[in-house]
Amino acid sequence: MNGIKKLVVSGLGTGYLPVAPGTWGSGAVAIIFFVTAWVSAGRWYCTAGTMLAIFALASVGCVALGRFTEDAWGKKDPGVCTLDEWAGQAVTYLLLPLGSAGWREVLLVTAVGFVAFRILDITKPPPARLAEKLPAGWGVLLDDLIAAVYANLASQLLLRGGLLGIV
Repeated sequence: MNGIKKLVVSGLGTGYLPVAPGTWGSGAVAIIFFVTAWVSAGRWYCTAGTMLAIFALASVGCVALGRFTEDAWGKKDPGVCTLDEWAGQAVTYLLLPLGSAGWREVLLVTAVGFVAFRILDITKPPPARLAEKLPAGWGVLLDDLIAAVYANLASQLLLRGGLLGIV
């Protein structure tokens, strides 16, 4: 059972990948977003539904397994735990504009959301750093969700504001 919990907490193993496991976790969601958006021809409900499902499942898993994660790795937010990045990256991608959903546009939107989330997850703008102090899985999760809201807003401004020519 502990092996299954570790697989879940590690974002299906992305947390075990070398160098910057959080980036690998975010990258897995970016790939899912890209494929979903491109294959569904930009149907917003397909991409939004997929991202909402990832957000919900990753959030519940992160909180439910928070104490287990701390005990298993002996620290509050071990790098191997990437479920929080899965949840945050999914929130970042919610309702981003896809234009005509050609592969180039989808790739640009994917990249903008990915870079925005990674920068804001690493820098932890207020109140994200404060949220880290919450107990168990809540602190692990909420700092990423706060960064994700900022990343979504920044991505919306870049993409809808015409700065990158999507909408």
